Amino acid sequence: MSEAQAVPLRFMVGARTLASVRRRLVRVPRTLAEARAGGSPALPPLPAEAQGYLVTSLPEGQCAALLGGGMLGFVRQRYTRFYVDLTLEFDAWFAGLSANTRQGLTRKARRLGGEVRCYRTPAEMAQFHPLARALSARTYQERLLGAGLPEDLADLQRLAAADAVRAWLLLLEGRPVAYLCCPAVGDTLVYAHVGHDPELAALSPGAVLQLAALRDLFAEGRFAWFDFTEGEGRHKRQMASGGVACVDLMLLRPTLANRALVAALAGFDSGVALAKRAVRRAGAERIARRLRRG
Repeated sequence: MSEAQAVPLRFMVGARTLASVRRRLVRVPRTLAEARAGGSPALPPLPAEAQGYLVTSLPEGQCAALLGGGMLGFVRQRYTRFYVDLTLEFDAWFAGLSANTRQGLTRKARRLGGEVRCYRTPAEMAQFHPLARALSARTYQERLLGAGLPEDLADLQRLAAADAVRAWLLLLEGRPVAYLCCPAVGDTLVYAHVGHDPELAALSPGAVLQLAALRDLFAEGRFAWFDFTEGEGRHKRQMASGGVACVDLMLLRPTLANRALVAALAGFDSGVALAKRAVRRAGAERIARRLRRG
């Protein structure tokens, strides 16, 4: 039987969490291969202590197949699960990016410079890990999101022994300024741990390292897919060769407390969306007034 985990259900405006309510849910994550194949998962039995399920990366058209059965259904977020098809040639992938993206990446790499190192073996992971951990501790991913590089070197070395991980560092004058660490699931490399020196954010070291890492992966030919995972981001959208429209679907037991929670989340999210539309509309009107005055 699958174990339930305490999952925070956040009331968020942008990246800021205003409040959070926890529910014990059984996570049902979908891999990139499963998301691309479509279809809905078979849900495992629900433990007595669990309040419901959280199905992530569910293809958007498959929600109806999981709704019903007396559970309360609520879509937590919609996004495109972006990926890079590594069976292409590097030049073909790069040519498929927008002209602005190609020019921007080339310009950033030329301006920043630096040395990129790739790590694959257990011995190489022993070199990579302390350098990347020290950098990770300074990143917003670790300080604000709790998503830094794990401290367990042994797990990285176990993956490396099975040829199931790749990692990279970007160094300037011998000092690490960006890292990327990607475990593998079959023929798919997963965008799992990433960060850069916050003092150099304006120079886009993360984008420069991502470009170098993809160049390595196309040349190596070991993996078929690079999975940018759940959620969206400008760099994912710019560098992807494709994507799957997905949702994260929450299914809760129909208790009074859960009904109140779903109603509160839906009302809050609708209010935030309405406020965003009003702000965008007001901004567009200001621009129009300036143009008319000009």
